[in-house]
Amino acid sequence: MSIKIERLNHVIQEEISMILMKEVKDEDIKFVTITGVETTNDLSFAKVYYTVLNKDKLKEAEEALERASSFIRTKLANTIDIRHTPELRFIYDKSIAYGEHIDELIEKIKEEEK
Repeated sequence: MSIKIERLNHVIQEEISMILMKEVKDEDIKFVTITGVETTNDLSFAKVYYTVLNKDKLKEAEEALERASSFIRTKLANTIDIRHTPELRFIYDKSIAYGEHIDELIEKIKEEEK
């Protein structure tokens, strides 16, 4: 991946986070955290990885992000100076949940050793 794309991914991540915080009115999105962005080389698509504070609200957050994706893309186009703003695909980031699961397993092993 080129340095230009990596920088763009970082800028998109920051901008989407700001848009979610300041511009989106939907309460289901308030507790969404953007964890990463992967943009294709031709800038046609961007996978936007997110996690939620309350896992019980995951389905609502997923639906709210889909509803708001065109609004977020439009706001992104107004703030980032690139020829073509990528289409956004929101994907739940399972790596944090996986990390928490590993931590729980390690704690369980430690308890059993005592």
